[in-house]
Amino acid sequence: MAMEGMRELSIIATPPEHRLAVKTFVMQNSDTITREAIMRELRRGGQVYYLQNDVSTISHRAQQLAALVPEAKIGIGHGQLNEKELQKVMRDFYHQRFNLLLCTTIVENGLDVPTANTIIIDRADMLGLAQLHQIRGRVGRSHHQAYAYLFTPPKELISKDAKLRLDAIASLEELGAGFVLATHDMEIRGAGELLGEEQSGQIESVGFSLYSEMLEAAVKALKEGREPSLAELTLNECDIDLHIPCLLPSDFIGDINTRLSLYKRISSCSTPDEFEDLKIEIIDRFGFLPPPAVNLFEVSWLKKIATDLGIKRINGDEKGGIIEFNSDHKISNEYLIKLMTTCKHNEYRITGQSTMRYNLPETPEYPRLKLLKQLLLAFSANSSLAK
Repeated sequence: MAMEGMRELSIIATPPEHRLAVKTFVMQNSDTITREAIMRELRRGGQVYYLQNDVSTISHRAQQLAALVPEAKIGIGHGQLNEKELQKVMRDFYHQRFNLLLCTTIVENGLDVPTANTIIIDRADMLGLAQLHQIRGRVGRSHHQAYAYLFTPPKELISKDAKLRLDAIASLEELGAGFVLATHDMEIRGAGELLGEEQSGQIESVGFSLYSEMLEAAVKALKEGREPSLAELTLNECDIDLHIPCLLPSDFIGDINTRLSLYKRISSCSTPDEFEDLKIEIIDRFGFLPPPAVNLFEVSWLKKIATDLGIKRINGDEKGGIIEFNSDHKISNEYLIKLMTTCKHNEYRITGQSTMRYNLPETPEYPRLKLLKQLLLAFSANSSLAK
């Protein structure tokens, strides 16, 4: 509801003063890197979290770490300790009576320890994205640079979703990225019943993208004090057919998914600047636009103008075309009457209750797209939109 504008959403993204982002490394488990990371922190007088979320093997891992880093003083903390034991471990760690805490995910709700600025997470692929972000937040609680090492098995043994989670947590190191990570988490795991029938009705019958656009149109209408109409909710766009090729050719952009994505982005553009920016991006990625792609951008822009004017349909060819208006079109009726009465060669005439015929044959200097563009711009200048 917040994302669609029905509820306010505030995001706290400003970190405390002098706080530094935690440097994050995703890599295969390595004793060499483990010792190097721990010793670097100990040499600067800091403390280290080593997270292994398996109580049955945590004592064995403590022995391995003692042999690997004999310089470290190791304490163990996990949820199966009784309350007093766990309290003593965390208090001793806070007061720096030992400098390496071997623990489970229980520390994600732990104390604020400013001197602990390195965390090593074993089998990070087994943890959720939000959980990784929360655990990583245990370090970097002061002005010192903090480090997080996310150890994993070999890449071929990691699931697809785990790779996505690790890529997300590694790519978003900056402070205040929690909300962005939450959206990544929703994309990876799915939104559950948020988009299901119980929560959102028959959303599958129209698809999420169209559903969002219809919801946005309804919210906009209600905010303006209007009752949303069916035509508005179904996004009754003008249909333009000029009998010319308007597409992104397969020999220009080979991947069908990329083409579909670009079609969607073109249809979502609403200003000349947005169309121009997208056109520049496509040229930069794929080269100069072929004529059908140029036509696609022109027709998409004209469709936006015609829809705003309240035009229902335009059907044109090399001799002219037919324009069908909606009952609530925005064009000045006085201008349309003047257009009919002042034309010399019957270029414009009414052919139905809400239909106008324009007889403007195309020429090499004025192809049908250019003629229609000039006509729609004239309509726009003589409409309620121009006021």
